[in-house]
Amino acid sequence: MGNQRAAFGEVLVEIGRENPDVVVINTDIATSTCADKFARVFPDRSFNVGVAEQNAVAAAAGLSTVGLIPIVSTYAVFATMRACEQVRTSVCYPNLNVKIVASHGGLQVGPDGVTHQGIEDMSLMRSLPNMTVIHPADDISVKKAVRAMVAMKGPVYLRVCRNDLPTLWEEKDEFVIGKGRVWREGPNDLATIFTIGFMLSRTLQAAQELEQSGIPVRVVEIHTLKPLDEELILKCAQDTKAIVTVEDHNIIGGLGSAVAEVLAEAGLGTTLARVGIRDVFAESGPFEELMDKYGLGVADIIAAVKKLV
Repeated sequence: MGNQRAAFGEVLVEIGRENPDVVVINTDIATSTCADKFARVFPDRSFNVGVAEQNAVAAAAGLSTVGLIPIVSTYAVFATMRACEQVRTSVCYPNLNVKIVASHGGLQVGPDGVTHQGIEDMSLMRSLPNMTVIHPADDISVKKAVRAMVAMKGPVYLRVCRNDLPTLWEEKDEFVIGKGRVWREGPNDLATIFTIGFMLSRTLQAAQELEQSGIPVRVVEIHTLKPLDEELILKCAQDTKAIVTVEDHNIIGGLGSAVAEVLAEAGLGTTLARVGIRDVFAESGPFEELMDKYGLGVADIIAAVKKLV
């Protein structure tokens, strides 16, 4: 098990030692996002603007114009909705080198309730020109993703989870922005399951149970929602007769919508099912119970595949 927030804080310090141009802006929740680790080591390169997300993004835009690499650290709901105008107009429109690392996305936030459950953040960020959208699966891939986003030029939105998650990636694995990763495949796969973020662990569990019941499936992690690995999606659609998408996000505008757009524009008749939050607000509660109640359980993934094949 590993924690994405802790991994983010650790890699920030590593990158900070390697690159003096990296600065971090937080919104008075650095302890929660683990950006405080960077602040303790590099106090002169860490800025707390208070509970003012619009100001954080605007300040980051300004800092980027003098050659610095600002990383804004806050919660998903606040980065994408409270500061949406600043992200759009001050960062994406001029295509500035600002990175936003947003914690507490999806129903994983659990007991914090709807105000903190960012279920539409990736949809909003995906719709902005010039924005790259990344959602890694575990602690190791978070570190790789942060390094990759700092190395590239342009706006990036990177979503991390709050709770401890199974560690699936290995240090030797290569993380490439814009390229999906095939986790399991076989010559007789009946369906492909595309998944993003921590839902990868549940998807792999579902695939194992499906295999045991005589339904082999391919599992592909789409850690970069934008730019999307369209080539891989189309290949899987041609290889298997059904597609299922799995995400801790509203099914409108997220991974399910993105994959559906690719299939439709290619003129493929591949059947598709979307597992995700079905355009509803959830409630407060233990996140495992919320995931099952709102259709994000292993059983829901299995049922979606069986319905199609």
